[in-house]
Amino acid sequence: MSDLKKIVIDGNEIEVPAAMTLIQACEEAGIEIPRFCYHERLSIAGNCRMCLVEVVGGPPKPAASCAMQVKDLRPGPEGQPPVVKTNSPMVKKAREGVMEFLLINHPLDCPICDQGGECDLQDQAMAYGVDFSRYREPKRAAVDLDLGPLVETHMTRCISCTRCVRFTTEVAGITQMGQTGRGEDSEITSYLGETLKSNMQGNIIDLCPVGALVSKPYAFTARPWELTKTETVDVMDALGSSIRVDTKGREVMRILPRNHDGTNEEWISDKTRFVWDGLRRQRLDRPYLRENGRLRPATWPEALSAAAEAMKGKKVAGLVGDLASTEAAYALKSLMDSLGGVTECRTDGAKLPAGDRAGYVGTAAVEDIDDAETILLIGTDPSVEAPVLNARIRKAWLRGAKVARIGAPAELSYEPVDLGTGREALSKLAAQDHSGQRETKGIVIVGQGALTGEDGADVLAVIRAMAADAGASVLVLHTAAGRVGAMDVGATCDGGIAEALAADVIYNLGADEVDVLEGAFVIYQGSHGDRGAHRADVILPGAAWTEEQGLFVNTEGRPQLALRAGFAPGDAKENWAILRALSAELGHQLPFDSLAQLRRAMIETAPQLGEIDQVPVNEAGALGAAPELGAGDFTTAVDEFYLTNPIARASKLMGELAALAKGRDAQPIAAE
Repeated sequence: MSDLKKIVIDGNEIEVPAAMTLIQACEEAGIEIPRFCYHERLSIAGNCRMCLVEVVGGPPKPAASCAMQVKDLRPGPEGQPPVVKTNSPMVKKAREGVMEFLLINHPLDCPICDQGGECDLQDQAMAYGVDFSRYREPKRAAVDLDLGPLVETHMTRCISCTRCVRFTTEVAGITQMGQTGRGEDSEITSYLGETLKSNMQGNIIDLCPVGALVSKPYAFTARPWELTKTETVDVMDALGSSIRVDTKGREVMRILPRNHDGTNEEWISDKTRFVWDGLRRQRLDRPYLRENGRLRPATWPEALSAAAEAMKGKKVAGLVGDLASTEAAYALKSLMDSLGGVTECRTDGAKLPAGDRAGYVGTAAVEDIDDAETILLIGTDPSVEAPVLNARIRKAWLRGAKVARIGAPAELSYEPVDLGTGREALSKLAAQDHSGQRETKGIVIVGQGALTGEDGADVLAVIRAMAADAGASVLVLHTAAGRVGAMDVGATCDGGIAEALAADVIYNLGADEVDVLEGAFVIYQGSHGDRGAHRADVILPGAAWTEEQGLFVNTEGRPQLALRAGFAPGDAKENWAILRALSAELGHQLPFDSLAQLRRAMIETAPQLGEIDQVPVNEAGALGAAPELGAGDFTTAVDEFYLTNPIARASKLMGELAALAKGRDAQPIAAE
């Protein structure tokens, strides 16, 4: 291929794309180059100078490997491949000089710095620095910024790598941070002292290579070597971001992102990162029974016996909550089927087509957004429904993709073409001829706000027909992490949520967003004392998602494993095990005694659930004629970003952030 070029790095000849930077070419050759300002997902700044290498035959000084491309290198005098050295005396001296320069004003905070033990500056000073200092003058100090309740600043430690500025500007789409001054007076600051207004601001904590930006809620609570690290997935939205849960003993201390190009790249939303204090508060740690209008603590045999007695011979229904694992949904459906009852997971009333995977998941993958040329958003506000997905749309928009939108007004980090707010705009768009767009790569993202009306099924049919005409793929953006998995195992009934709520006994598996009518006997199984527990007659305490092994299917239909990071408090049990014990009490014993047996039975029912971390291809099938739509605007699926589920509502910090957001939105503006 003509765009490949040979290059010799430290005596090893390799062939790499000519557009690659030298730092990337060195990584291809297996050579690590130190860096502070360079980051794969941000623009190149070239200002820390730590990545200096020697280019043989080039200028008689080191070159910044992050800012020079392979195609810029000159061949040797007889056409030999260009030569780069990463460990020559020139490079060693340059790195020691840069490190000495960076440490001139850096405070000796390591014993009290939260970054200690996982600090790039510490590691690279050890590897590439010198063991003495020639600097005797007083160190300069800087004023700390107030960026809000999430990010704590210690700006004296800042080395001006500008990663935080580039992230907030390029990825998060906010403009509050920047750099002012020159030389020793240069400093990172926020515009007019503003706090950050973004659902993704916490990512600058991970990006900061020193201890200048650290997590305010986590500060001074643990050291990295004290923590047990568990790789799992996020359930705060339906994107299924890859995360790492760090625990100390039984307590979750922090949540960090993991790199996964297919879902979250290496970002997570602030709700995902800081919701961990909600895992400690308002927990259900023992069973309860309601007697004479009051809940009293009970033993497991008492609670299971009371639940079984209430269910025998009655019309029963199961509700699957937003955070329920696929195994728990499958166990509940199996139990309800054995009792002649129904199960329903579409608790928000969305008219998702049961059994038609291309209808309730779509035909697109999240990665398709990266190279889409046109993106149409219908009835969704991705900035609150899936902030990391929203950043991906912004990346495509910056690259040149055309973004259009039909739905309620929203504050996005890009500027879509506004086509209208509801069904009339969709009907008008669908009536146009889209056959000319079949050569361009398009994706239609449908939110739950478009599907929760009475005519939700018709709206989806119109969207699918329009997408088929334009040759575009469809992505159904869910708001509940457990919804797609529950749909896969068939936890739906013909009459939807209305039919389920009409039962005599309702088994509520963590569905806290549903108002159950008076008169029904309610058995609530969940992890937190939220709305569902207040309405319950019997409470069975279950584990939260970090406390049991579980399978979740994200919004694009990718099955992912959530691994246990800790144990449930008190007498709380794993959710599938509670349902298995109750089935024995009812005399309808479920046919599995372990999680492995349950998963085998579940995968026989829905084979796609066995393809862990793969996005199965969903065939759209034959579509009928698109129906006529009425009038009316699409609603918004998420009212308050920070308070969407029981764990978030139990979090003190999430409540504080919700109050701040409400106060900020309600600020009076003077007349112009």
